[in-house]
Amino acid sequence: MANAQAPEPRRKRSPLQALIYWTLVLGVWGVIFLVAFFAVFAVDLPDTSRLYDVKRQPSVSYLDRSGALLAVRGSQYAPPIDLDRLPPYVPKAFIAIEDRWYNWHFGFNPWGIARSQIYNMRHRGEGGPLRGGSTITQQLARNLFLTPNQNYRRKAQELILAVWLEAKFSKKQILELYLNRVYFGAGAYGIEAASQRYFNKPAAQLTLGEAALLAGIMKGPSRYSPVASTDRAARRATIVLYEMAEANFITEAQRDEALRTKVRVNPVLANQRAQYFTDWVDDQVRVLVGEPTEDLVVETTLDLPLQASAEQAVQAGVAAAKSSGVEQAALVSIDGEGRVRAYVGGVNYLQSQFDRATQARRQAGSAFKPFVYLTAMEAGRTPDTPVTDEPIKIGNWEPRNYTGQFLGPITIRTALAQSVNTVAARLASEVGTANVASTARRLGITSPIQLDPSMALGAVEVSPLEMAQAYAPFSNGGAFARGYGIERIRTATGRVLYDHGVDRGPRQAVIAQPALAYMVQMMRGVIAGGTGGRAQVPGYDLAGKTGTTSDYRDAWFVGYTGGFVTAVWVGKDDNKPMKRVTGGNAPAGIWKAYMTQALPRLKVQPIPGGDFVPDPPSAIDAIIDGVTGIFKGDRDEPPPSEFDEPPRERRGEEPQY
Repeated sequence: MANAQAPEPRRKRSPLQALIYWTLVLGVWGVIFLVAFFAVFAVDLPDTSRLYDVKRQPSVSYLDRSGALLAVRGSQYAPPIDLDRLPPYVPKAFIAIEDRWYNWHFGFNPWGIARSQIYNMRHRGEGGPLRGGSTITQQLARNLFLTPNQNYRRKAQELILAVWLEAKFSKKQILELYLNRVYFGAGAYGIEAASQRYFNKPAAQLTLGEAALLAGIMKGPSRYSPVASTDRAARRATIVLYEMAEANFITEAQRDEALRTKVRVNPVLANQRAQYFTDWVDDQVRVLVGEPTEDLVVETTLDLPLQASAEQAVQAGVAAAKSSGVEQAALVSIDGEGRVRAYVGGVNYLQSQFDRATQARRQAGSAFKPFVYLTAMEAGRTPDTPVTDEPIKIGNWEPRNYTGQFLGPITIRTALAQSVNTVAARLASEVGTANVASTARRLGITSPIQLDPSMALGAVEVSPLEMAQAYAPFSNGGAFARGYGIERIRTATGRVLYDHGVDRGPRQAVIAQPALAYMVQMMRGVIAGGTGGRAQVPGYDLAGKTGTTSDYRDAWFVGYTGGFVTAVWVGKDDNKPMKRVTGGNAPAGIWKAYMTQALPRLKVQPIPGGDFVPDPPSAIDAIIDGVTGIFKGDRDEPPPSEFDEPPRERRGEEPQY
């Protein structure tokens, strides 16, 4: 049998053949992977025809009464700017810090993605920000077409869209789109809008330092805001400048010069002035004209110089009284027509956006007593009516004075000036707490008013705005004046959507003579020689009332001159007691500091109606009911001298001051 021929051994591939073979194999598998990748992630890609669509929330610009810009809310877009119009260092600042290899990659940077994933794995669980490794093109794809959700599907779609952008547009066009559409914080979209909002200048005039500051914002618009986080933003801008020098985009001399040059942020943003007021009127815009569909301009009643003085007085006053436990304050000024001229809802808006001028309701203390005394004046008493400061018991309630002592026989004028509790409680009992509540509502108190005897001493929760508007009739000759902040709302093109002056109607008189003159004269005494002495500003006709609640939880001073009222409150947000802080010290001090600056600007007149002299009463008019002390015929029936129910709350007992 013949031997079978052995098979010839397979020849080994040469290195070149092996390279070609494995390249083809990997290429085939790569094509298969790419087909599968696109099949999985490209099926629900967004419509790229929306590339040039701009959908945004319209901006609302708020102006003070003189036309000065207070704030801008909503989104701000500016016309797209050509890259060639920008200084060369502006786009280079973004490339240096966001995507050093921008001019060399095709939409994504594999090494950057790998580095970011390694960093994230090493630092996962540390609580710090993770790195995304996205190129400028990927960021543009995300901003234009995708949501900010952090998941692998979105990242895959971001990569696909980035490649599509690179294939469709030049590097210059992509960078131009990016700078014109990216979000810079503070409601600004695009480099032009950001330059206008942060620096109040066109982007074509940006300095190197300003460009570095804007480029630094990209890492996190809120975290690196030059308004809310000044130091962090400055450190980030420094990093940008060093990166630019390292990439040879600028020289070291240019970098050092930029570091020495101070960057000044738009003072409207930097000061965050009138932000509590802007929040207050911003909510009203939607009520008055509906949800904006185009850019709006809101003309307000605020007086920016007065606002600056008010904010300074509040901050300084709280700082000075910090050792006494004062933590917060609010201040509201309105004129005789009800225009809100200054509005401070707290010490620091950036630290707390809770608005204590309108959102907080705190007990008024003795600042509520003028409504008791006005009711008594309207019922026939006068400032010189004799009363007695002595122990009194109403039902189960026994109000006491702060000093624990009693003055004996005094006049109503003295009782109000010295904030005597027993007299106020007796007067409220005699004229009826329901009538006192009616008086307070008539003048402008809108919060619920409980009718227990303690309401006479201010066991009523109110806001500073309410107190200011309720005191306004004392300042303007007796007319009702509801506080308001919006004069006019118009579109950016000038079409008026709302005007406060249209169909306003005649002013309603809510205090008549001689009661008005009596109240003005008595409240002048509070400042001239009573508990509000610290609020004196020489040379001006001033009147007002202090207020302090039990355990020193709240302290007030509400004062006025001719046609201008300012209410000040101090306390703590958690309603805990302060250390013997009364209305006559910290609030009166803030009031004086503010009004000392405001009064010369206002050019106020004496309080109207305060010097009215009533005719002598006729014999019939002088007949007074001996039981209630009310003029006969003034009421349909005298108020009850006793209460059907015992008082439910006793928080209104307060210091005299």
